[in-house]
Amino acid sequence: MPRKILRLPNVLDRTGLSRSTVYQHVTEGRFPRPVSLGGRAVGWIETEVEEWIACQIEASRELCGQRTGVNRSSAR
Repeated sequence: MPRKILRLPNVLDRTGLSRSTVYQHVTEGRFPRPVSLGGRAVGWIETEVEEWIACQIEASRELCGQRTGVNRSSAR
């Protein structure tokens, strides 16, 4: 499967994060690091961003279930 590189506007659109938040998370090790495309251009590997999104969803669902007492399997 070929890898696709996302530029910042696509990353922002997919994650809903702001530019400053993306870079803050990168610095903190909480978001995938960008790859250099040459010069001052960078991009993110699409599969890494998608995995991050999936982890955020899973973490959110686990926390929501703990707070509300809703069992995810029975709520479907």
